Amino acid sequence: MKRWLAAAVLGLSMAGVAHAAIDAYEFAKDGDRERFRELTKELRCPKCQNQDIADSNAPIAADLRKEIFRMLGEGKDNQQIIDFMVDRYGDFVRYKPALTGKTALLWFGPAGLLLGGLVVIAVIIRRRRAAPAEGSDSLSASERQRLDQLLDKNTDD
Repeated sequence: MKRWLAAAVLGLSMAGVAHAAIDAYEFAKDGDRERFRELTKELRCPKCQNQDIADSNAPIAADLRKEIFRMLGEGKDNQQIIDFMVDRYGDFVRYKPALTGKTALLWFGPAGLLLGGLVVIAVIIRRRRAAPAEGSDSLSASERQRLDQLLDKNTDD
């Protein structure tokens, strides 16, 4: 029984290893190989969302790698390939989206929030410095007299 269990575990683990095959593409030029690496590192896997298609094992990432390889073989340049992917999957597929009206908030939003926070902090600091200290001359004459009586009483004891 133990042998059957060990064989089943080994068989399942080997199936996982066989599934994680590495793509092997034959390029006509070494420049195409480098372009392939750059493009697959620059484009995000639509399924994994936080991995580029070079590192992803998702089936769609494998399809995108094949598509990039095919387009490189057709002689398309990097911009044409990126434009094709953006048309098909949207700006999300790029790790560094182009600066457009739609993506301006992505590019400048964090800096705007930081600047706004600094302005708020500066305003708060200026108001605190300009405001008189609490407790100074805020007692009425009767309250001041009562305070003096309490203090005199405590010093006598």
